[in-house]
Amino acid sequence: MGHTVNSIIINAPYEKIFDISNDIERWTELFGDEYKEATVEKKEGNKITFKLMDDEGRTWKSWRLLFKDKNFAYAEREEPKFPFKFMKIIWLYIPRPSGIEMVWIQHFEMDEKAKFNDEQVEGFINKHSKDNLKIFKDVIEKEAGR
Repeated sequence: MGHTVNSIIINAPYEKIFDISNDIERWTELFGDEYKEATVEKKEGNKITFKLMDDEGRTWKSWRLLFKDKNFAYAEREEPKFPFKFMKIIWLYIPRPSGIEMVWIQHFEMDEKAKFNDEQVEGFINKHSKDNLKIFKDVIEKEAGR
């Protein structure tokens, strides 16, 4: 199984960080060139069902549970799961003296028919997570006037 943990400190109010980072329709901006489309399909209570399209035109559905009062969000890739057997994502928002540490945890297993194995995808995710977290930081801090 694959597992990654990446984080960055964002110097902005927690409310702003949580709200912007979980605004699915802004993910085309926040994830750089990774997503060409990010569309919310349904909101029910704290659950958001959404569809993403990557830079190669592949689409999939995921769902996300927002626990703003508990400082985290939990998501899973739904349909199609391929190239994964499963993909589970947790975002934590931890207060630190210099701001809020945004932590991305991804736990997954690649399908045996996939082009890449767990270890290769860990490397890919780690690189892109670091790049994307910097974009999140820049966008959110700019909007917060920091």
